[in-house]
Amino acid sequence: MTIHQLSIFIENRAGTLVKVLKLLKQANIQIIASTIADTAEYGIYRLICSEPMRAYDELQKAGVAVALSDVFAIELDNLPGRAADAIEVFSDANIAITYMYSFTFNGKGILIFRTDDAEQAQLTIKEKGLSYIKEEALENLG
Repeated sequence: MTIHQLSIFIENRAGTLVKVLKLLKQANIQIIASTIADTAEYGIYRLICSEPMRAYDELQKAGVAVALSDVFAIELDNLPGRAADAIEVFSDANIAITYMYSFTFNGKGILIFRTDDAEQAQLTIKEKGLSYIKEEALENLG
């Protein structure tokens, strides 16, 4: 029900992001979605890719500070307001969203989010019949 996300810690200076991108390019790993959250000294580059375990290994071998985590990927009709509807389901279940980002995939809106209550989020997804992306679907893009 979850997919793997990479969180890469990069310094806020020229060349650090391109190093990561080139490593993934050389490994022929497809980036599907990404976002950067920054602080004064470093950024957290979060990404969804076609082969997260291999990407994780490649980045670690290159000395890049990277973490692997599970996130939820909810599939929505690509229409205005669908993200609000989905988040309302979790809010009504008293589930806080730690962070979120979105993208489109195969004509659908995809909402990526993390919560501190993964067990309750999984239960809510099942109870409400929400559609979600399986990691195998992403692997076919590599």
